Amino acid sequence: MHPPPSGTVERWAWDYVLATALTAKITPPAVPDRWETGAPVRRIEAPGRPPELVVLERARKTRGLNSRLGRARALHTFWHHELQAAELMAWALLAFADAPQAFRSGLLRLALDEVRHMSMYSAQIERLGHRVGDFPVRDWFWARVPACADPAAFVAVMGLGLESANLDHSDEFAARFREAGDDEGARVQEIIGGEEIGHVRFGVEWFSYFRGPLTFEAWRASLPKPLSPMLMRGMPIHRSARERAGQPVRFINELEAWTPAPLGS
Repeated sequence: MHPPPSGTVERWAWDYVLATALTAKITPPAVPDRWETGAPVRRIEAPGRPPELVVLERARKTRGLNSRLGRARALHTFWHHELQAAELMAWALLAFADAPQAFRSGLLRLALDEVRHMSMYSAQIERLGHRVGDFPVRDWFWARVPACADPAAFVAVMGLGLESANLDHSDEFAARFREAGDDEGARVQEIIGGEEIGHVRFGVEWFSYFRGPLTFEAWRASLPKPLSPMLMRGMPIHRSARERAGQPVRFINELEAWTPAPLGS
């Protein structure tokens, strides 16, 4: 698999995913104006990882948020989620080279949003006396998302799954930060959560383009195994944010009510 030509959007995406310098992840170079003509499908198997990031196989639970350490650790986890999301948007731009140009341009826009969110989280981590790399991370998204066979599966997992769940989680954690007396940390999460509504709307619109009207069963059938709706929601569900993102009320109701089938059934 050959790298894309220099000076193309595809080469920017390729370099971003594979970069091993932390600065290249947080402040990548400007995106070129030129797209590659007749770009082939390129599916990168794993991202580059800066030496500052210690990647664990199993996650460590986030402790209480009353201490600066606990809040910094939580924000570091959110920072890493944004990194993986940025990388995977760039990954999809390369992996689905035959998708509509509007879709691929949208992926680029979302990737740049995620990079900007990383910088916002980095500033908050430093405000609390820590820096990126002080806590281990887990490449959970990367262990699952590249199994997506087509663009519909990708937006099912990212926009309608992980980013939709982030609407729920950001609302919950903003409230918890505020309860801990950290209004600034809460405000940043509310800003980022608000911007993620557009990302979820992107998922709703393109899932509908590829699969037809969004229904819970159509979405669930598009998730690569072993992913399930259990991992794609926070509880409670932030219904108003999901509705603003275009998710039908029936979809939200069925997601909220869904329970996994008993083993052996």
